[in-house]
Amino acid sequence: MQLAELNIGRLVAPTDDPRVKDFMDNLDFINGLGKQMPGFVWMMEGSGEPGQGNTDAAVSDDPQTVANLTVWEDAASLETFVWGTVHKKFYERRQEWFELMGEMHFVMWWVPDGHQPTLEEAMAKLEYRRQHGDSNEAFGWDWLKDAHMHKTHGCRPHAA
Repeated sequence: MQLAELNIGRLVAPTDDPRVKDFMDNLDFINGLGKQMPGFVWMMEGSGEPGQGNTDAAVSDDPQTVANLTVWEDAASLETFVWGTVHKKFYERRQEWFELMGEMHFVMWWVPDGHQPTLEEAMAKLEYRRQHGDSNEAFGWDWLKDAHMHKTHGCRPHAA
């Protein structure tokens, strides 16, 4: 089994606004870094336009709501990317670019090797976690017994 993750955030401004310029200008760099990491398997891609990442993948009618959907060989690989690379510096700045979400916006779940989840599948997993809490079906970092970096790197309930 491999680990899928969905993270949703609502940008504080449209993608072409100067308030999110630093975030948008670094999307390709951070996504590219993730794709080069040991343990990376797959990422939901957007339009392919430079500097857009997958911000055009609609998770709602609100164009400022964006999603990141990836698959990793294991939790350690994802954890290393999130908190063991320059990605951490962008994660720490998330309050500059994303609104505080009023509801759960992150979910992980196990998928068969080679499976590329759809955004609809991922949203269903998120909704399941919202309704039922952490379980084998859908979970957050605390559910993973071998994941520890989130505890020491300030994983708090904020967007993206």
